[in-house]
Amino acid sequence: MQRRQASSFYPHFEKEERPTIDRFVGLFNQLIFKNEAILTDFLDPGKRDILKTIVGNEAFIQEFGGYKDAEKKRVYLNLEWDNLRPDDYQIIPFEIEYPEKFSQLNHSSILGTLANSGLETDTFGDIITDGKGRWQFFAKKELSDFFIEQIDRVGNIKVKIKPISFKDVLIPQDDSLEKNIIINSLRIDAFLAGISKDSRGQIQKAIDSKLVKLNWHEIQDSNIMVNVNDIVSLRHFGRIVISNISATKKGKYKVVLKLWQTKKHK
Repeated sequence: MQRRQASSFYPHFEKEERPTIDRFVGLFNQLIFKNEAILTDFLDPGKRDILKTIVGNEAFIQEFGGYKDAEKKRVYLNLEWDNLRPDDYQIIPFEIEYPEKFSQLNHSSILGTLANSGLETDTFGDIITDGKGRWQFFAKKELSDFFIEQIDRVGNIKVKIKPISFKDVLIPQDDSLEKNIIINSLRIDAFLAGISKDSRGQIQKAIDSKLVKLNWHEIQDSNIMVNVNDIVSLRHFGRIVISNISATKKGKYKVVLKLWQTKKHK
């Protein structure tokens, strides 16, 4: 098994992702030379894609984020297969207790509190809700004391962070909308203009400003064509999963999608 060279992976990803590539190549080389299993921080799907590209078939990869379909997950790498249990990923689920009758939490305020707590954002995972006022999040086990002792407010709302067991984890609310759109082209700028109601010029500006991601990676080319199962995100608008694409009799395209909208888009 040969040592990886980070530069050999640079052409596969955007320039801004090179520090992530460098870090993961270092992890892989550590794995093969020390033959010691590695447990990463919480990684988003884009970073996991980079890691899997680097590792290839040279090691076993297992991942878990605290619940089924988690977005951010910790990744376990080993040269031999291990039968892992949820506890092996060193993840703790937390419930956020607060006066629900008098206050209302939201995802952005919780994320802001955690992100501004002095810890890196890869030390905690997803933030989930049942849509009825309950909120939970996942974090690295070794930092549980910090979250319990240091996080006592979200915005101006007094909260208590309580560790829970995996059996008490919520089934997250699915607040996606199913939509059908008709577009003239499958170019990503035309697709995003069709769903967001922005002009293609505005979408081009968003692409230039690195506000658009395709399958979790920033793009710079508006000529890219979208396909079924692609995940497209436009910052400040939302995230879209393409379920189906079919041609219409008039030579256009009908796209069936699911949209998780960030906020009302004017």
